[in-house]
Amino acid sequence: MAGIADFLDSLIGGLDLICFCLMVGSLFWGLFVLRPWERQHGYNAVHLDTTITLLYKGGFYLAGAQLFKIVLKVWLMTAVLERWPFPEFASTTQFIGGAIRTVLALAAAFYCQHILRAHAESKAHWIAASLVTLPVIISGAWLVHAAGRFDNRVMLMSLTVAHQLAAAAWIGGVFQLVNVWLLRYRGQIQADLWPFLLKRFSIFGMASVSLLLISGAPIALQYITTWNGLVGTGYGNLLMVKIALLSLALGLAWLNRNAVLAYGISGDPSHLNRSVPYYIEAETFILITLLFTAASLASQPPAIDIPSLTANWQEVLGTFKPAIPRTTSPTHTALIAGEAGRVAIIGQVPSIAATEWSNYNHNIAGIFLTVMSFFAMLSYLKSPAPFLDRFFESIKFWPFGFVLLGIFLFFRSDAETWPLGPIGFWESTFNNGEVLQHRIATLLVFVLGVIEIRARMQSNQNPRLPLVFPVLAAFGGLMLLTHSHVGFQAKSAFLIQVGHTAMGVFALILATGRWLELKLDKPGKDIAGFVSVAALFQMGLILMFYREPLY
Repeated sequence: MAGIADFLDSLIGGLDLICFCLMVGSLFWGLFVLRPWERQHGYNAVHLDTTITLLYKGGFYLAGAQLFKIVLKVWLMTAVLERWPFPEFASTTQFIGGAIRTVLALAAAFYCQHILRAHAESKAHWIAASLVTLPVIISGAWLVHAAGRFDNRVMLMSLTVAHQLAAAAWIGGVFQLVNVWLLRYRGQIQADLWPFLLKRFSIFGMASVSLLLISGAPIALQYITTWNGLVGTGYGNLLMVKIALLSLALGLAWLNRNAVLAYGISGDPSHLNRSVPYYIEAETFILITLLFTAASLASQPPAIDIPSLTANWQEVLGTFKPAIPRTTSPTHTALIAGEAGRVAIIGQVPSIAATEWSNYNHNIAGIFLTVMSFFAMLSYLKSPAPFLDRFFESIKFWPFGFVLLGIFLFFRSDAETWPLGPIGFWESTFNNGEVLQHRIATLLVFVLGVIEIRARMQSNQNPRLPLVFPVLAAFGGLMLLTHSHVGFQAKSAFLIQVGHTAMGVFALILATGRWLELKLDKPGKDIAGFVSVAALFQMGLILMFYREPLY
């Protein structure tokens, strides 16, 4: 069961940040965007109730996530140490800080549910809610990297809290915008509230992002002091992923801002109603992934602490160097023969067979994705001749490649386990976090293919079925960004991570592009769809050129 605990531990940090943003961002939304005590805007009871419900539920979920993180740590330590970790664990900052934050979040959520909800239009009660929530925000300072440092400790803790606060204000506000759009869509609020709140949030969002950048830059400069630290460590790599995701989210926010400004000039709300809601949904995809990336970043040692384990930029670029894909695999017998030396704790012997086995798996998977994406891109073209009509009609089922890829991965991903290896299916799945993630990824790819094929059939009458593909693709990208590689030296694990995180970003582009393709009208629809499959093509190239480090 340690495998499950390890897997959940890689996800719970992201869930914790989502809950924090939901709670704190909703509070800021109420104080600075909604301002319910200004009754002239025609807020109704349903609107205020759903706003506060998101706020206090975020608080309760945050408390649950904090408590679960403690339970997971105890679970993992018990599995690793093979004994109960108390009383030693009870005296750590992680345990004390987590326990205190759990209690504080419960208290704040309880206040918002029972007091603020009953006085939703009272400015005094909103201010009181912020005072009750303030200790929850401050307590986060003891749960970050800065709390364990000797230099500039107070400054780094303060900056990290400010960074979290700014992120929560922006992302929590986006969550609230989705809520407002759903209320607008269902006719539960006045139609003119949608553009009004969009305009107000646009200004507030820019202020939040500014604080996010101002507080984040000195933290990054403190933890990453060299260019190699930026490009050659897991910490630097995930920071660059965060910057890439932030740029994508800001690109969508810029489209929203332009739509709001255009509405202010023309008064035509059509773009606000037919495009902006879907940009915000896509932005939500990206921001959620950004939070999981931030949680992964928090689990990495800062680059300044591991100078001897830092890769140089030539080694990093080498992981993306084009090479002829490996299309022959070593035998399973050769692979198993080298396993004992490869996983030895002392006197580890690199296994050439294991490396070539892995290269083969990745390269063949890359060929699958490249061929699929090629046909996917062709599907956006019109048939040039009548005798090709049938071919162009059939290539829309290119996701069938995912089904074949899922079957391939099932047999090849973890050759030391069932069905090829001696370790049982359940034993390997529940006791090894990496194997568990491989199993989930394999199932995900297979299901993704089956559902998308079904969605593309003319007989499909379920309008929601096509939406499953981008959701699963986004989850797949999230797994790539949080995927760990045990059994490798730190530098080798990082060089493997570089390719996986790049694919994670492209998987997110695949997901958001497909989502927008399903939601937007032409020509944005076709542009988003093509960008989506182009991202799949990039993933295929990375996998085709993959070479695993032999150490």
